Amino acid sequence: MNTNSAAPSSKSRAGSSQSSETSFKRKRGVFQKELQHMMYGFGDDPNPLPESVALVEDIVVEYITDLVHKAQDIGSKRGKISVEDFLYLIRKDLPKLNRCTELLSMNEELKQARKVFESDEEKLRKVFEADEEN
Repeated sequence: MNTNSAAPSSKSRAGSSQSSETSFKRKRGVFQKELQHMMYGFGDDPNPLPESVALVEDIVVEYITDLVHKAQDIGSKRGKISVEDFLYLIRKDLPKLNRCTELLSMNEELKQARKVFESDEEKLRKVFEADEEN
């Protein structure tokens, strides 16, 4: 077993993330309202403690940041990040994977519905303009 080779990379990554956190100060409380609603939806008090919300926000932001960095590592081979990179990263977490694929398919359905609605709206506009001219 060669555990020494893995340890420096994880330490160097942790060190680099700490230095990037100090150089890049993120705005706290950006997701406060959404997290309060989500926490209430999962059984917390309607007005959870600000410390609890801040802790959950820190955990969520750290998770998302870590996921994006991993996706960048995967996508750097192609030169860009894609949705498939994220799906690949969560492939072993079936509830997350299923929810993501469900949301992606709903997003696609909404895009198609907007296209149909916009084209129908444009047709109606032309019909009304033609009626006004006559």
